[in-house]
Amino acid sequence: MRRMATSAVMALVMALIMALGPAGAAHAEPCCGKITPAGERLARFLDGTGVDHLWIIGNRVNWETGEAIGASSKATTTHCSAFAAAAGERLGVYLLRPPEHGQILLANAQLGWLRDAGAAAGWRSLPDPVAAQAAANRGELVLEAFENPNPERPGHIAIVRPSEQSRQMLERDGPRETQAGETNALDIDTREGFRHHPGAWVPEGRGGIRYYAHAIDWAKLP
Repeated sequence: MRRMATSAVMALVMALIMALGPAGAAHAEPCCGKITPAGERLARFLDGTGVDHLWIIGNRVNWETGEAIGASSKATTTHCSAFAAAAGERLGVYLLRPPEHGQILLANAQLGWLRDAGAAAGWRSLPDPVAAQAAANRGELVLEAFENPNPERPGHIAIVRPSEQSRQMLERDGPRETQAGETNALDIDTREGFRHHPGAWVPEGRGGIRYYAHAIDWAKLP
C-alpha cells in the first residue's frame, strides 16, 4: 500500500511538472520575435559605434564622430541626441541634427520633429515597447525618446538594440538599448538608461517615452 501511495504521489508530481513545463518554456520565449539577419547586422553596427568611449559627458564633441574637441562649459553636458543623429546618418536615415538644430536641447527638438515631420521622412510611430523591440529585432532603426516637460531642461533619446529577452524582463526593464548620455553604454536596459529622467520609463511602458522606427536599406550600406 505504501509503495502504491508513493507511486501515486510521483505520478502526480510528474503530471504537475508536465502541466507547468510548457508555460515555463513559453514564459522564457523571446517577447518580440527572433533576431533576424538584419537584426544581427544592426547589433554589430551598434557595437561598432564606440559610444562607450565617445560622445562622453562633460566634453564638447564633434557630433558626427563623438570625438572630444574641448571641455564643455557644463560638466553635465551630454550627447545622446548627437549620437542618435550620427548613427542615423551612418545608416542613411535622417534625424534632426546640426546644422538644422544645435546640440543644445537637441533631444527635445528631435522628438518634436519626429512627431510633427517624421512621417514625411519615413519614420513611423510605434505603440509600445513590444513593437519597438520587435522592430529592432527585424533590423530597423528604432528610437526611444523622452521630451522633458520643462523645455529648458534636456530630454533623452536612445537606440533600441536587438534582444531576445523575455516578456517579463521587457515589461519590467524596457527594451535593450544603446546610448550616450549621463551613462554611455553599448547594451543597457531602458529603465537604467533613462533613470536620470523621472517619469520617462515606468514598468509596462506607461511612462513618457515614445517610440519611432525607420527601415534601413542594408543593401546600400557597406
